[in-house]
Amino acid sequence: MPQIIPIRDMKNTSKISQMCHASDEPIFVTKNGYGDMVIMSMKMYEEKMFMLDVYSKLLVAEEQLKEGKVLDGDASLKSIREKYNV
Repeated sequence: MPQIIPIRDMKNTSKISQMCHASDEPIFVTKNGYGDMVIMSMKMYEEKMFMLDVYSKLLVAEEQLKEGKVLDGDASLKSIREKYNV
């Protein structure tokens, strides 16, 4: 379940930092009862950004597959080996 805290609780920065590192989800901050910000640990942010990049690349690959833009694996490896003499 997501954690939701009011913005006035942001004064205790070390407690907020501990909450961010202990949570596997972002923490939602409200202002006057409405959503205002989302905070998370740097580690979680990097993981989310990595996964976003992976999903983006998968989407591109699926589109290329649908369009028939595929290469034969053996031919591609042969070409690379010839190019780099390996």
